[in-house]
Amino acid sequence: MSAVRKAQPDQGERLLVIACGMIAREVLAVKQQLALDHLDLTCLPAEFHFYPDRIPPAMDKAIQKAKAEGYRHIFVGYADCGTGGMLDRICEKHGVERMAGPHCFAFYQGMDAYAKVADDDMMSFYMTDFLCRQFDAFFMKPLGLDRHPELIKDYFGNYQKLVYIAQTDDPELDRVAEKAAALLGLAYERRSTGYGDLTTELAEAATRG
Repeated sequence: MSAVRKAQPDQGERLLVIACGMIAREVLAVKQQLALDHLDLTCLPAEFHFYPDRIPPAMDKAIQKAKAEGYRHIFVGYADCGTGGMLDRICEKHGVERMAGPHCFAFYQGMDAYAKVADDDMMSFYMTDFLCRQFDAFFMKPLGLDRHPELIKDYFGNYQKLVYIAQTDDPELDRVAEKAAALLGLAYERRSTGYGDLTTELAEAATRG
């Protein structure tokens, strides 16, 4: 977990976002876009994406640490993310709020838009800008697909298509997503979503803070 900056005289008036490492770049982009100069960011490891049971206890410790260092306004940059409601219990314990929705794939699309496609996407494998940048590190190597491509069917055989939820317009990331779909034997769809509800929720959190 990246370090929370040392307490400053106005620390109590600043907003600390404790986020998933997978959305760090996007949080900082929204911060710059909205000129949220009083927003600070610290992140839990992106690899918790694969271990959602680690998120609640790590978040509990991170919030306690942040409060001890002077932060009074804290926002959790996670959706439920597979914690089965356990993250909500930590948020309730500390009196903080989190991103709405089941996962980042939903809030990037916007919860209203996601609700319309959720059923049709049940057999879809989602990718984001982060996952395109880290495709080898997050999928190919950990799953051993670089050494044993025959395992692709075992891991991805139940999916029908790969949906790239694009936060930015980057031809290089587009190529990664397209190649990933071909490698995994999946149909390909690209959705340009931008930052979705992340923008509005951070703006609202900054106002509350």
